[in-house]
Amino acid sequence: MKKQFMTPLIIFGLLVVLLVVGLMKAKYVRDVPSPLIGKAVPEFSIPTVEDQQKVFTNKDLIGQVSLVNIWASWCVSCRAEHRLLNVIAGQGIKIYGINYKDELPDARRWLSAYGNPYVKSAHDITGRAGIDWGVYGTPETFVIDKKGMIRYKHTGPVYQQDIDEKILPMIKQLQAES
Repeated sequence: MKKQFMTPLIIFGLLVVLLVVGLMKAKYVRDVPSPLIGKAVPEFSIPTVEDQQKVFTNKDLIGQVSLVNIWASWCVSCRAEHRLLNVIAGQGIKIYGINYKDELPDARRWLSAYGNPYVKSAHDITGRAGIDWGVYGTPETFVIDKKGMIRYKHTGPVYQQDIDEKILPMIKQLQAES
């Protein structure tokens, strides 16, 4: 009888241990490397959120160090980082957006309500560009060098610590390169 009681208890205990270990490792999900690091940004040409007659292309990212931020109005984590994106855009950091699988009126309302930190923001309604960029979900932020090469990928919302410790130092280093 005791053996029958102990078996489910042991199995339950092992499951709890696996859950705890999994949750502890989950904080490192943001550090999943992108296979696109060191490669040119994918080719794309997508109408912008701001004006569907204008396009945002991979060629817009050549000649300057910039960030590309994948965002959506339905993304709660995007709201968490958006204020910070507005702040760093105000400091002269060039940020481009890719609005991922979002309705155009919703995306425009979002930018109107919360501010628009983007030089341009593509309206990727189908998610095709997101697939080409290797997007897991929103938000994701990429650092792009002057040659249009992806140098860093940040998965999840960007916080001040990420800006101070990773993104700004990398931008400054890339801007100093010839």
